Amino acid sequence: MYNEKYMKLAIEIAEQGRGKCSPNPFVGAIIVKNDKIVGQGFTQVCGQDHAEVQALKQAKDKAKDAEMYVTLEPCAHYGKTPPCAKAIIEAGIKAVYAGIQDPNPKVNGKGFEMLKQANIHLESNFFKDNITRQLEYYLKWIQIQKPFIIMKNAVSLDGKIAADNGNSKWITNEKSRQQVHHLRQEVDAVITTINTVKQDNPMLNVRLQNVFKQPIRVILDPILEIDIHCNICKTANDIPTLIFYDKSLQDKSKLTLLNQTGIQSIPANTITANNKIYLDIDDVLLKLGALKICSVMVESGNKLNSYLLKNKLVDKLYYFIAPKILGGNFNVYDSLNISNMDDKIELSDISIKTFDDNILVSGYPVYSDYT
Repeated sequence: MYNEKYMKLAIEIAEQGRGKCSPNPFVGAIIVKNDKIVGQGFTQVCGQDHAEVQALKQAKDKAKDAEMYVTLEPCAHYGKTPPCAKAIIEAGIKAVYAGIQDPNPKVNGKGFEMLKQANIHLESNFFKDNITRQLEYYLKWIQIQKPFIIMKNAVSLDGKIAADNGNSKWITNEKSRQQVHHLRQEVDAVITTINTVKQDNPMLNVRLQNVFKQPIRVILDPILEIDIHCNICKTANDIPTLIFYDKSLQDKSKLTLLNQTGIQSIPANTITANNKIYLDIDDVLLKLGALKICSVMVESGNKLNSYLLKNKLVDKLYYFIAPKILGGNFNVYDSLNISNMDDKIELSDISIKTFDDNILVSGYPVYSDYT
């Protein structure tokens, strides 16, 4: 008989896989027998055990006639690992309680059907909102083949991202910057523009005491202006790095030099605006999705920030505020140009945290119909 405390625990356990198993969803599984937990697991690195298999291995022969609580529908296809639904059947599990159905076309009810055909008692649709939010990166990517987009901003009290001389180090404090490193480690990729690379010479890597993953670095550089001696290029052999450039670019002589640094260069479509050529962000996102990049964090300047918000592309916003006043012209959304309060962008499901004297506001943009 279903007991919600075990599903809650499965949701908690799933978090241990966050950021570690993409493009697979991070899932939690609990096996219960005679109201005692006999096995538990979470999704391992892609290509290794899924949560259900981890739990079954821990339970061993105690899995027979036990119940399984799992946050997502067990897979039903052969990929890098065998189907979890098959493993559940072979282990003799008598009942499965699943959080939500997996919209992956290779699954999407097939795992549930396998369990039913094996006469396993099945119930689903538990804590749907919680699990959908937990798996938001995966669910967006699997359904539209584009990554979930997080925008990170670090601003002064008056919304500036740099002093008038362009210096942005450091607006926020050390604890806020440490939190950014945790966010980088969670996502698949970090995106910035060539202007930010030229201005700040960033590393865009994770610098924590215990690092389990470096995100892929993605640079938008239409005419390949990047200096091969910059930090990004100097570390590209150690940290996967992609550069998107204009596919119609005539002078491609720099590609050989970039390839020698370890950077992968990817041609992309462009658009023209205000007599300037920009990379087509939609094309970039489709190409990232095709590379199985499920989540990206944007760490850039006001032009890209404004463009992404104006085109309703940001899925979640992390907004770090420091108690400093800078004045000047480096506004965080300089080109957004919302002229009417009715067209404002609001945030829903707000979370507020403090890091000493810094404040982090995070939430989900709610877009109006402005153009």
